[in-house]
Amino acid sequence: MSGPPPARRGPLLLGVRHHGPGSARAVRAALDAARPAAVLIEGPPEGDALLPLAADPGMRPPVALLAHAADDPGRAAFWPLAAFSPEWVAIRWAQEQAVPVPVRFIDLPAAHTLAADSGTGPDEAGSVRLDPLAALAETAGYDDPERWWEDVVEHRGDGAADPLGAFAALGEAMGALREAYGDEGRARDRVREAYMRQRMRAARREFGDGYAVVCGAWHVPALGARTTAAADKALLTGLPKVKVETAWVPWTHRRLARAGGYGAGITSPGWYAHLFAARDRPVERWLTKIAGLLREEDQQVSPAHVIEAVRLAATLAAIRGRPLAGLTETLEAVRAVMCDGSDVPLALIEDRLVIGDVLGEVPDGAPAVPLQRDLTRRQRSLRLKAEARERELELDLRKDTDAAKSLLLHRLRLLGIGWGTPAASRGSTGTFRETWRLRWDPELSVRVAEAGIWGTTVEAAATAKAEADAARARELGEVTALAERCLLAGLSRALPAVLRALADRAALDTDVARLAKALPALARSLRYGDVRGTDASALAAVAGGLAERICVALVPACAAGLDAEAAAELRGHVEAVHGAIALLDEEGLGERWSAVLRALAGRDRVPGLIRGRAARLLLDEGGLPAQETARLMGLALSPAAPPPDAAGWIEGFAQDGTLLVHDERLLALVDTWLAGVPESAFTDVLPLLRRTFGAYEPGVKRSLGELVRRGPARGAARGGAPEGFAPLPDPSRADAVLPVLALLLAGPPA
Repeated sequence: MSGPPPARRGPLLLGVRHHGPGSARAVRAALDAARPAAVLIEGPPEGDALLPLAADPGMRPPVALLAHAADDPGRAAFWPLAAFSPEWVAIRWAQEQAVPVPVRFIDLPAAHTLAADSGTGPDEAGSVRLDPLAALAETAGYDDPERWWEDVVEHRGDGAADPLGAFAALGEAMGALREAYGDEGRARDRVREAYMRQRMRAARREFGDGYAVVCGAWHVPALGARTTAAADKALLTGLPKVKVETAWVPWTHRRLARAGGYGAGITSPGWYAHLFAARDRPVERWLTKIAGLLREEDQQVSPAHVIEAVRLAATLAAIRGRPLAGLTETLEAVRAVMCDGSDVPLALIEDRLVIGDVLGEVPDGAPAVPLQRDLTRRQRSLRLKAEARERELELDLRKDTDAAKSLLLHRLRLLGIGWGTPAASRGSTGTFRETWRLRWDPELSVRVAEAGIWGTTVEAAATAKAEADAARARELGEVTALAERCLLAGLSRALPAVLRALADRAALDTDVARLAKALPALARSLRYGDVRGTDASALAAVAGGLAERICVALVPACAAGLDAEAAAELRGHVEAVHGAIALLDEEGLGERWSAVLRALAGRDRVPGLIRGRAARLLLDEGGLPAQETARLMGLALSPAAPPPDAAGWIEGFAQDGTLLVHDERLLALVDTWLAGVPESAFTDVLPLLRRTFGAYEPGVKRSLGELVRRGPARGAARGGAPEGFAPLPDPSRADAVLPVLALLLAGPPA
């Protein structure tokens, strides 16, 4: 690079499309040619102090400049930058010069932006904003503005012949659009452009006209217009303002895409990143990358497929008059050649490559709230890397490192930072295993900033948040769920406050449904305390007292004339309490609960749905003899019983249908009752029965159908025991298990 910069009048205005690789290459070429004394960039001036970090080796885009209100971190805004963003290229160009060139942000300060009630003014809320690219594309005869922009800008070379010509032409085009459409009454745009002109005047006083401005192409005519400083100052007078804090945060390609929820202006960031990185043969390299992905997914893709796809994409581009095959042509070629016309593998390509899961990184020394720094330290010490792509994490809580990972994830969830989501463990049902689905979204950085008000470390913040939640809780179920989460998160310091709130709510609450809803969480908490080595003994007394109150109040509550909806709700509570009491190690509690179930099963005023479920729970636990079960069913299905009540009893008792398959006596009772239902009542009970039997597994339905076809009563009469059972075991059939049992016990086969 030699010779003086070319002479020009006025500053160099480089109108770009945000996150456009063609614009980024053109910006670099223009800066190389013009060699400005300073670079001004559309962005919040509060970020100026953070710009030197862009040159840090630990900074890897995509990243975003985060600005949030100091007293309300939830009021935040992002300015994302990718490696192919023209703004990022301009920043790095200025920093890479032998004598670094000053670079500054000149957009409206975030202090004013965040002070406004919303990102758009009241005049903007109800109108549709003009898309300048769509207008230019329509003028050029294109029906797709994305395709027009690719052909005109993104598929260009570096513009070595005239690096400034494209910007001049684009500025003229935007000027014509603004003459035709005006600024559409956008008050916010007028304010932003007034502030940018003020910053340009300050730069002119310092550098003369030898500076460059990198901004959205729409703003170029306004920044080049002749206006007075007084007029611009008048627009800026009286703007609301808040104190703002800024930081660099990692960003993702997925969040750059409109499909990911942030309208950054591009739908295919992965494709644009490829165009920016591939200096030659972009189509060939892109299709090779796609072939590699499909091979990783066990798809049969050969080099011949790649060659044929390249030819087809080039042919499609030629037919359509495009200078280079674009994303549309390459994907159509891939669908035809590599995917056999299927959209299923194409959806994978669009997700993994067209959008992508690239997650940026920021340097360790970058400004951040103390909570974020503590979280980063813990992530590093536990080797728990934040990734944009969802992955599954299996934890064995008997290992110290895995237990620490579990505590961190549970504490973050309590703080509202949903980095991990618990999932069902496939390998084991034991309490010492956990399965998590991890995925780091950029918005979690805002959640971390918001949670910073609770403390400077993850543990301290989670403890303070739990104590505050316990004080605010109004229902018993909220406090019991919180106690469980505190045990899972190992927050022993928060437990006293939570237990005090729990005891207070439990003493005052008289609603049996709320008591029953709260008990399962307490029982699980006691179990988790055992496996994690947490002292959960203080919960035992509360859980025991809660269980005793449920045993006393449940039967009267169920006999209080419940409607169908209330009966279904209490049926669920009965099941949950039954499972919870099995986890509580309290002497005599199991016997008292069995007595409650027997009372529920035998009391006529209790809805049939609850009576049937109580009888089934007793039967499964061995607390109800077969003859007594048959007697209860006979009473429930007698002609004197209302048909809807009898249908509810069947629904509660035969929930999964397997018992009816193996005990034909019970099936015969159901069959006899159903055959005797009066025609006038049959239409009332049919929906209940259909709901019950429709939920059975297909195999259970087939078995029941076969039994009913041949007649369950006849099958039951053949012997004294139901089919599948015998008065005595069959020794020959029992002996068949001995070899397998010997192998399991590591002994010699018998």
